[in-house]
Amino acid sequence: MAEKKVIAVLGATGAQGGGLMRAILADRGGEFAARAITRRPDSDKARALADAGAEVVAGDLDDVESLRKAFAGAQGLFAVTNYWELFDPARETQQAKNIARAAKDAGVKHVVWSTFEDPRDRVPLDDDRMPTLMGRHKVPHFESKAEANRTFEELGVPTTYLLTSFYWDNFIHFGLGPARGADGKLAITMPLGDAKMPGIAAADIGPCVLGIFKRGSEMIGKTIGIAGEHVSGAEMAAGISKIAGEEVRYNAVDPDVYRGFGFPGAEDMGNMFQFKRDFEDDYRRARSVEETRKLHPGLMNFGQWLAQYGKRIPIGS
Repeated sequence: MAEKKVIAVLGATGAQGGGLMRAILADRGGEFAARAITRRPDSDKARALADAGAEVVAGDLDDVESLRKAFAGAQGLFAVTNYWELFDPARETQQAKNIARAAKDAGVKHVVWSTFEDPRDRVPLDDDRMPTLMGRHKVPHFESKAEANRTFEELGVPTTYLLTSFYWDNFIHFGLGPARGADGKLAITMPLGDAKMPGIAAADIGPCVLGIFKRGSEMIGKTIGIAGEHVSGAEMAAGISKIAGEEVRYNAVDPDVYRGFGFPGAEDMGNMFQFKRDFEDDYRRARSVEETRKLHPGLMNFGQWLAQYGKRIPIGS
């Protein structure tokens, strides 16, 4: 039997990387082996991956040399960074540049880089339709990744640029579930107007990435957007109503109102939702459900995700 090709996975204990780890490990007859890269190889999550059959190695996104060692001998690399851990766009961009440099030096043959488009291409910094944040950003957690795209290109790293969509799991883990208002009614709140927003089950991202690696060199240089369904705020509220056992309304606030909610990242997310609303056609066009299903035939739509995970959504009291 031929030796399996190693895919090194950053964020191996997180939503995207963890999903890829599970997908590779479940594909027992497949061509790839999984290497988890984590700052804490001795953590419970890392040990669980090792017990499941993964190789686990140490790597730190702020340390290029540690990444070179972690990537050595890997055929593929899944690269992801976590803005919400840092709230620091410049540091996230530098981490992505470190990944690109280390991948180049280690001779990785195929990198899938989880990134986003740059909203400033459509809303320049001097455009007052959307406030400028931190002096040089419109949607910091998009742009901190997009700025690193050029480094992968300039270094000649063989890269597929992956555009993900809104995780429906944000209703469970990110505080976006239905809250009860002063009138006692439940509502989900987003400044999307009537726009449909591409979304995806976090569990489906890993299998999509594995599908990209299986296609191999034909995917290098391409930008691939993934989504399980494009769903409006009203449609999401109607679906969650069935799970909640009572009506959940869609509260379509103005982006300025959302930006003023005051939680960490509220301005960033308010701008993000406005970007998705104002440039709905382009944003949706970049994330084809049909093309995503070719990568992962088991792809869930919103209703299927709700049936499997909806009971985990906290319902405001």
